[in-house]
Amino acid sequence: MAGVEEEQQLQNSSVDQGGTDEIITEGASVVHGELPQDDAGPPKVDSEVEVLHEKVTKQIIKEGHGQKPSKYATCFVHYRAWAESTQHKFEDTWREQQPLELVIGKEKKEMTGLAIGVNSMKSGERALFHVGWELAYGKEGSFSFPNVPPTADVLYEVELIGFDETGEGKTRGDMTVEERIGTADRRKMDGNALFKEEKLEEAMQQYEMAIAYMGDDFMFQLFGKFRDMALAVKNPCHLNMAACLLKLQRYDEAIAQCSIVLAEEENNVKALFRRGKARSILGQTDAAREDFLKARKLAPQDKAITRELNLIAEHEKAVYKKQKELYKGLFGPRPEPKPKSRNWLIVIWQWLLSLFHMLFRRKTRKDD
Repeated sequence: MAGVEEEQQLQNSSVDQGGTDEIITEGASVVHGELPQDDAGPPKVDSEVEVLHEKVTKQIIKEGHGQKPSKYATCFVHYRAWAESTQHKFEDTWREQQPLELVIGKEKKEMTGLAIGVNSMKSGERALFHVGWELAYGKEGSFSFPNVPPTADVLYEVELIGFDETGEGKTRGDMTVEERIGTADRRKMDGNALFKEEKLEEAMQQYEMAIAYMGDDFMFQLFGKFRDMALAVKNPCHLNMAACLLKLQRYDEAIAQCSIVLAEEENNVKALFRRGKARSILGQTDAAREDFLKARKLAPQDKAITRELNLIAEHEKAVYKKQKELYKGLFGPRPEPKPKSRNWLIVIWQWLLSLFHMLFRRKTRKDD
């Protein structure tokens, strides 16, 4: 595995050529893009309404690229769904971090309207679809989703991550272990090529598709060399996603991707370094230091890790100095009291009274 220091040195390089194909660049180039916000209801979209079917309309939220999937293409999508009448959200694959696999032409009956919408999309496109109840959950509603009442029209916010034109509609479940790992590996390589071209959003779509072939249900069934083979593809995809997300300034998501890798490989230096970097930027200083210290223990000669630890120390020193100056005025030593100015008229008057009193006492003694 290439050292973390290379991440700073090779500003224009994109993938580790040491055999793992992991991205090693975290340069300053920034492309803005975010996942949809988890609001209370469907997004408000002002784009033109396109009629795809008597019961399906579409409004584009974000343009995609390339071709559209054909019949029997295996599509991977993220989506959120609401019952239009109640505005209740009943499905969210972004939250679950599990994209839906949908084979056009072989979808479930309740997914017919969604499939018509997906069939009209390009990779990377995000859109809002209105689907009539006839092409959704029908007269009875949904048993699995109680929030979907009978005859409920459905609103879908959908992003097409990508698709495979298999021709025969071969799903992941129909593939052998080697086929799934090989397909995922090709997607990872495609993502690396896109990263070199600074097409970060498109690269992330390829990595996410690769990860979709390595889902939890699949990984749970693997042991021995097959599990090692799968992790050799899956974990670099998560790390590459994290590198893209750092460049996109989506730090919480970068932390999540690194944490997935560390759940499998607790001593992965790249995952520790990138998570520490994201935490440091978010101001999570203690957690960042913990990641960097563990990474330094594993790679003591790595200058990039030492540099990040020094930056944290300098930052904390500056904060302490600033706080010290702030509190100095609030809790510093009490100033010496200034001597009060004397009123000379009062002093003279008091002296005269004392003199009069003294003379009076002498006279009294003589009389006695």
